[in-house]
Amino acid sequence: MDDKLDAALDTALSGVRALTDPLQRAKTAHRIVGQLQDYEGQVQSVRNEAMNEALRAGLTSNKDLATALGLSAGRVSQLAKGAPPERLFLGSGRVIVALAEKLEEGKLKDGSDKAIQGPVIATEDFQTYEHLRGLAEEVGLEISFERIPLGGNVRLNRPNLVVICGPRLSPLIEQILESDPHLRFDKDSKGWFLTDLNRGEVYRSPMDSGQNQDIAYFGRLPRPDGKGTFLYIAGIHARGSGGVVHWLNSELENVHRELKARRFSVLIRSTYDPETLDIIASERITPFYQPERA
Repeated sequence: MDDKLDAALDTALSGVRALTDPLQRAKTAHRIVGQLQDYEGQVQSVRNEAMNEALRAGLTSNKDLATALGLSAGRVSQLAKGAPPERLFLGSGRVIVALAEKLEEGKLKDGSDKAIQGPVIATEDFQTYEHLRGLAEEVGLEISFERIPLGGNVRLNRPNLVVICGPRLSPLIEQILESDPHLRFDKDSKGWFLTDLNRGEVYRSPMDSGQNQDIAYFGRLPRPDGKGTFLYIAGIHARGSGGVVHWLNSELENVHRELKARRFSVLIRSTYDPETLDIIASERITPFYQPERA
């Protein structure tokens, strides 16, 4: 891997040096410097958290790890004191959460007819982001959100991305979800539902029958460029997305230990308080499905 990385960097550097226009050469080199700085921070984060994990698991001693890395024992101790390794499940750098916009209907001022007020982000989705932000900051990650415009055109080919967007709001997301051989979003005359293709079980939202529960899809999906993945959260209804974050708050360490950054999908059922609408309970209702085990 080191040889491939060296070759790729050498090729990139040679390409920059070959640019005859000095202004273009300067701009290109400056852009690459910024990218390298971003990757440097991410790689350092991965290294520090791997050190932390190795020491916590008793796989090595502080002294032996220092020898292996060519660092002093004091420096190893300093670096390994950083954020817990499970934060890598969410990202290795600044996390971006993409929230879908939708058109909101409301009454006109005279109350006679309905008018389109959007585009807006669903209140439930923004609440989910706020809870996710709390979890991310707790494990030492910087996090912010951006809007997915109407039509669902979201830029997926970037690291540290979490997407909260139902498939009905984004044909792009709907197509990527079809790559999951285990779990599937679908719809009929009764509305959207989820299917466990392995078990042949259909999950409709309890909200549709008046209960204060919903079911959500949670997974790590492939980027269109084939160079990485992104985390994806979507309830059958928007309220269900919050159940995923509620569940992660108590399961993040276990999930990271089992899955690391590998692709997976799972269904989460959550219960909310009918008065406050806050999530009060959540549980995993399917195994962790992984495409390589299809």
